[in-house]
Amino acid sequence: MMPPVIAPTLVQWQAQHGRNHLPWQATRDPYRVWLSEIMLQQTQVATVLGYYSRFLAALPDVAALAAASTDDVMALWSGLGYYSRARNLHRCAQAVMREHGGQFPRSAAVLATLPGIGRTTAAAIAAFCFEERSAILDANVKRVLTRVLAFEGDLAQAAQEKALWALAEQLLPEHGHDMPRYTQALMDLGATVCTPRQPACSQCPLQAVCQAHQAHAAERYPIKTRKLRRSSQAWWLLFLRDSAGRFWLQRRPEKGGANAIWAGLFSPLIYPDAPALEQALASLPTTLTSTVRIAQRRDLPVLAHVLTHRDLFLHPVVVQLEADAHVLDVARDEGAWCSPAQALALGLPAPVRKLMLEF
Repeated sequence: MMPPVIAPTLVQWQAQHGRNHLPWQATRDPYRVWLSEIMLQQTQVATVLGYYSRFLAALPDVAALAAASTDDVMALWSGLGYYSRARNLHRCAQAVMREHGGQFPRSAAVLATLPGIGRTTAAAIAAFCFEERSAILDANVKRVLTRVLAFEGDLAQAAQEKALWALAEQLLPEHGHDMPRYTQALMDLGATVCTPRQPACSQCPLQAVCQAHQAHAAERYPIKTRKLRRSSQAWWLLFLRDSAGRFWLQRRPEKGGANAIWAGLFSPLIYPDAPALEQALASLPTTLTSTVRIAQRRDLPVLAHVLTHRDLFLHPVVVQLEADAHVLDVARDEGAWCSPAQALALGLPAPVRKLMLEF
């Protein structure tokens, strides 16, 4: 059975009712479209807007991004979350400069070979910037298409997701010049009308051909049996502050195991439990270059930080030292003493930045 023809309806709907005011919609510059697509992964539009403008003001093109330091990139991304996106963004810009002469490839197939660019992101760039007939299949689009088609396949299975990709390709507009608006229409429809709960079917341009709507079963789709397993973890954060008001911050490891959280960002000293923190405090006189004593200690309320796969419970402890302590044992910790202004200019995790603004 052939899928319904939906492209003309979606193109017309997007022109009249879709989102046409966002800053990355007024350009066909692949750098700006790519940046918006990466920022919008698992992040709300309202959150992205400010980051997008600040990022472009600092790094207006792919050459500037490629030449920037990792710390500068991470500082611009600080608070946006999912920091592997920023690291891949930087690596991708360097690859575009090194392997493609500073020009983004025009095909989705080649774009998908670049760091951090998956099949959907590659297709979106190719569709928006070069009018290539390439399908996207992010979470919103999966929801729209599985409902329209009443797609019964379990998307937890690779074969079923592959089948949905094939159907998405069949649904593409006949002409490439319709691709930017069609692609945007699918994104808009999933974000504003065909929502996970209580979809606004009466406002949907595809209502007449949507099989899930006709069966009064829209919320049944998409079908995906594998559930996300959440976990929880507790960290004790030790904010050391010297008599000059500077904080000791260290760079988190780039990758690996539990260290993947906040990888490459700057943070206070982190301990897995209270005894480990107490042991560290007891050893401070031998860790610092000069013998100093603790002038004051404050244990702040626990801060819950919700991540995609786990809940992180942060126990902040602020320790004021009596002396101007210049250097920690850098053989063990890659870090430095930073004034509050210097600290806030670094790539900090969102909860660390929030805490430091309150000190």
